Amino acid sequence: MTAAPRRLESHVCGRWIAGTGEGQLLRDAATGAPVAEVDSTGLDFAAALDYGRRTGGAKLRAMSFHDRAAMLKALGLHLMERKEALYTESLHTGATRADGWIDIEGGIGTMLTFASKGRRELPNTRVLTDGDVEPLSRDNSFSAQHILTPLRGVAVHINAFNFPVWGMLEKIAPTLLAGVPCIVKPASQTAYLTELCVRQIIASGILPEGALQLICGSVGDLLDHVTGQDAVTFTGSAWTGRKLKAHPAIVANAVRFTMEADSLNAAILGPDAAPGTPEFDLFVKEVAREMTAKAGQKCTAIRRVMAPRAHVEPLIDALRERLAKTLPGLPGEEATRMGALASLDQRQEVRERIAELQADAEIVAGDPDEVRLASGDAEAGAFLNPVLMYCAKPFEAGAVHDVEAFGPVSTVMPYDDLEEAVELAQMGKGSLVSSVFTDDPHVAEEMVLGLAPFHGRVYIGNRTSAKSSTGHGSPLAPLVHGGPGRAGGGEEMGGMRGVKHYMQRTAVQGSPRLLSAVTGRWIEGAEAQQGVHPFRKSLAELAIGDQIVTAAREVTQEDVEHFAHFTGDTFYAHMDSEAAKANPFFDDRVAHGYLIASFAAGLFVDPAPGPVLANYGVDNLRFLTPVYFGDTLQVRLTCKEINPRANAEHGEVRWDCQVTNQSGDVVAQYDVLTMVAKTWPPVAEAVKAAE
Repeated sequence: MTAAPRRLESHVCGRWIAGTGEGQLLRDAATGAPVAEVDSTGLDFAAALDYGRRTGGAKLRAMSFHDRAAMLKALGLHLMERKEALYTESLHTGATRADGWIDIEGGIGTMLTFASKGRRELPNTRVLTDGDVEPLSRDNSFSAQHILTPLRGVAVHINAFNFPVWGMLEKIAPTLLAGVPCIVKPASQTAYLTELCVRQIIASGILPEGALQLICGSVGDLLDHVTGQDAVTFTGSAWTGRKLKAHPAIVANAVRFTMEADSLNAAILGPDAAPGTPEFDLFVKEVAREMTAKAGQKCTAIRRVMAPRAHVEPLIDALRERLAKTLPGLPGEEATRMGALASLDQRQEVRERIAELQADAEIVAGDPDEVRLASGDAEAGAFLNPVLMYCAKPFEAGAVHDVEAFGPVSTVMPYDDLEEAVELAQMGKGSLVSSVFTDDPHVAEEMVLGLAPFHGRVYIGNRTSAKSSTGHGSPLAPLVHGGPGRAGGGEEMGGMRGVKHYMQRTAVQGSPRLLSAVTGRWIEGAEAQQGVHPFRKSLAELAIGDQIVTAAREVTQEDVEHFAHFTGDTFYAHMDSEAAKANPFFDDRVAHGYLIASFAAGLFVDPAPGPVLANYGVDNLRFLTPVYFGDTLQVRLTCKEINPRANAEHGEVRWDCQVTNQSGDVVAQYDVLTMVAKTWPPVAEAVKAAE
């Protein structure tokens, strides 16, 4: 007896709820067997938004960036331990194990990347400073600082069917890191996999209550209730995206809306990449891979293939031969290299798009109507062989630059020079990614500069990067994923750029003392306190504004010449008076900048063992005034920012270092970065000493 398909549930307002309607039946993409039913009838969408704002938002905002980064890391590791259940469920989508890896481990890896970058690149605070302090008065009594704070609403993520795990995790990772709760609405066709992943997340107890909600089924009147503090992201067709973007509440409230839509991505074979070159072979391999991975159901898949006219025939021959070896089959079988499309309806839609493309192009490999399989049933499963097309006159064509067959379909077209290649790529009206395969620096430069305004990402493939490259179709967490024009005009991920999308930038004006209190960072003009040398204080004792003003030290000719010979830096401005005077910046011989920095360290460093464990660098070092023989240097060192590490016995301290001369002129300015113990002596040593 066949088991009834499971009823998917939504997770809203802190509990799992099944829809009260009849529900949509979801079938296995490869076998046609019933998998699940999905329905959201009866959900209170306004209450879900309110719950996210009041409960999830408040709890997330109470955490620091480092707390949220640690939360994402724990969640990523939790999901990685349970990935096999996700792989098993993923087979129903038609995805092979390799396809599932992109979706499942790719999504978890993206979350872990944001966790790592959040810990390394963000402070252990609840507010971000954006840019430098803007002095607004000569006496430093009035200044401004741009800050970023989390939106007080909810991020609504409406996702596509092709990546039910990655599509969710790549969006919620930067959102949660920003301190904003999420409502995820997966595409119904593969919602069962997203629901399973969310069940694993909720069951972990790692996220604060209300931080993540899930809607399985229609969003109903959800968007009627969004406000200017909410954000909406959408991945899917441009038609649906434009409809959502024009929703009255989104327009009226200026709701942040990010769209990642249709994209006729291009791959361009450089003129130098003739048959027999490594670049030609890499190009063939990449086009075939992008056509068959996820059965071509990737927003970054190569849809248009452009090659020098002389290389078109051997390129088609090579692709035809390679694609003929890839037969679709049941995704659970180890030998299967290409699975099924998401549904029979999706296969029919791809066939219809191929028919439209035939207005401009002919089929040169594959048959969309006759399915050749390695395994499975062509009637029950949504299988389709790869289809390669050729458009002889692409500049006279319309469909090949406008119609996307969202499956294993690509069209080859010729170009005669680089200008034509760029123009053809631009005819896609904006794409997520374009790739250029070349080993010629001139070709790379011309192509990238021509492609960049129309693409969110440009990938250059060649023999040098072949082994380490992630390829044309792999969006990466540190890089922007999005594109202009037809591709939606949005940006996702991009490292900390994605986090800031869910935050409000505000210019705060006021006295430095109050600005410092707001930002948790000392700024010029704020109060400072002197006393015990700051290097004798552990993080438990150190405070923002702790400061030391050192004694002065004279810089002599002997110092400069010794430093020059000792380091080997005998640049003429340090050693030759006449040459130095001829320099428009100097009146005579000057001290080395790095000698100044070294003398400064000698003035402010406390040499005895203590809480300061290591100096790990300087930021923003600038030499502002020349230092001549006989000048005296003095240092003012101020504790600027303190970032304790959550899982270590130390933290980072940023110090403002200002070096002045006998006239009070600033000769050098920079930030000193140190590691400082949380307690001193360390707890283990203190216990040992007591024993």
